Amino acid sequence: MNRRRIFIAGHRGMVGSALVRKLGLAPDVEVLTAPREELDLADQAAVRRWMASMRPDVVVVAAARVGGILANASYPWNFLYENLLIETNLIGAAHESGVGKVVFLGSSCIYPKLATQPLTEDSLLTGPLEPTNEWYAIAKIAGVKLIEALRKQYGRTYVSLMPTNLYGPNDNFDLQTSHVLPAMIRKFHNALPDGRVVLWGSGTPMREFLHVDDMASATDFAIRNDLSETLYNVGTGRDMTIRELAETIAEITGFQGSIEWDASKPDGTPRKRLDVSRMTEAGWTASIPLNAGIRDTYAWFRAHHDTIKQVTIHG
Repeated sequence: MNRRRIFIAGHRGMVGSALVRKLGLAPDVEVLTAPREELDLADQAAVRRWMASMRPDVVVVAAARVGGILANASYPWNFLYENLLIETNLIGAAHESGVGKVVFLGSSCIYPKLATQPLTEDSLLTGPLEPTNEWYAIAKIAGVKLIEALRKQYGRTYVSLMPTNLYGPNDNFDLQTSHVLPAMIRKFHNALPDGRVVLWGSGTPMREFLHVDDMASATDFAIRNDLSETLYNVGTGRDMTIRELAETIAEITGFQGSIEWDASKPDGTPRKRLDVSRMTEAGWTASIPLNAGIRDTYAWFRAHHDTIKQVTIHG
């Protein structure tokens, strides 16, 4: 049986590791990985040599510098420059080496801050971005356009998947650089059983969350099917307020203390819910309920708590 060789760039991250778990079980797939110490994705010549030598059939671009509001505000150059290098090198080398399919993974932050809800793929570039993560968003928009340009000019069946907020095993729980859901899990766990937790903003913004195993499933679907469009949203199509998320995580972790909201800190985009009808019509839908997904993630966090970087933010 011929096995497709699938290169997962960023296999040690949350999304990449979920893809390794998912695709590694498929009998018709050979998973290729390249640890950072063996391949620097920011080195164009090295990426070209690796791609020409290994000749994967599929490349999944899951490698990126990621983080929450604080990380984006603190490292704008890194978020823009490093992500541009990684995606340009990978997509360009894949094209030059004749790779049959590339799946580029981005983020729903590519859409304008005040775009009509739910966010459709057609809302891209129709208005200003959310300032708190525009550096990362601009880099990801460039990746989407690279994929689109290759489809238009060379007829490549490359595709971009834009997930909503992802969470799950192997997430980043560093309080200085993590996203909202894993940061809450850590804060509530550290404050158990009846301490005090301070959360950023008003708690009123609405967010949608997708378990990383669902994202791996959607990526597998995109690999196995020739999708007719360039860009697809990936999510559940359902959202909740940040305050509701906090209450859910507090219950799951067993936290019974006080929750305070620091309104001096930014809220970010008021609402960000994806229109997932394009992906649904193609034949894929999410399957993991949020409560079950958070319980799974908290169980993973507790099992790995001693090996996760400990960070305390003062002030």
